Amino acid sequence: MTQHTIALNGEPYTVKPRASAADLVEQLGLGGRRIAVEINEEIVPRSRLAETRLASGDKVEIVHAIGGG
Repeated sequence: MTQHTIALNGEPYTVKPRASAADLVEQLGLGGRRIAVEINEEIVPRSRLAETRLASGDKVEIVHAIGGG
């Protein structure tokens, strides 16, 4: 099966076909952490990560949410 190449935080990264954004978060070991995921310049709510499929050429940015005040 062909792998897909996405841009993850500006660097090429390979994911499996039909991988979801949630799959990517788990693959990176970020499950349960406070992060924000943006795909092609659109924020994806955590509640929609599992249903959001990644495709070749997608530009994904993952940032850690920092609390403070």
